[in-house]
Amino acid sequence: MEQLHALVLDFIHHYGLLGLFIVMALGNVAVPVGTELVVPAAGAAAGAGHLSSWVAVGAVATLGEIVGGALLYAIGYYAGPPVVHRFGKRAEHELARVHSYYERYGKKTVFICRFIPVIRGIASLPPGISRMQKRYFLTFHAFGSAIFCFGLAYAGYALGHNLDVLAPLLRRFSIALAVALVAAVVAFLWLRRRRGAEASL
Repeated sequence: MEQLHALVLDFIHHYGLLGLFIVMALGNVAVPVGTELVVPAAGAAAGAGHLSSWVAVGAVATLGEIVGGALLYAIGYYAGPPVVHRFGKRAEHELARVHSYYERYGKKTVFICRFIPVIRGIASLPPGISRMQKRYFLTFHAFGSAIFCFGLAYAGYALGHNLDVLAPLLRRFSIALAVALVAAVVAFLWLRRRRGAEASL
């Protein structure tokens, strides 16, 4: 993972803001580039004069996230339901539940997922599969991405060389947060299914 992160940063070093745009777009179509580490590193590079400014880093990173997220959403929107239907009635029932969830909580979910490491790279697929309304998805995806990207770009710019010391800690925190979130979701689903089974007895 560290080697991949080094390759990503080297790519941005060679191709500048265009490279950052490509990396951020890939990071939002489930490619594990570590966007939560890439953006502050690019901000630090702007502070060192290798990129034009931290504002440009935030803007380009946000645009890359929007494009990548829209692409993954489109894949889910157009390819997801036909694939789900092939798995029969049970899968269709689950799809209906996901759709109902995104109808009620989709805006909050899309926004919050922009700040969750690892999860944020695949978070655009479920609203696409559930066919959440495009305007709501894009609005909350873009709003969350802008806060995430501009915030981390400025943090990297402000920290400068100290970022090398903090990056390993940030990486460990990101992994721990993602694992804790997945564990919480699994526990919630297990308890919900267990209560449902007990209620049916």
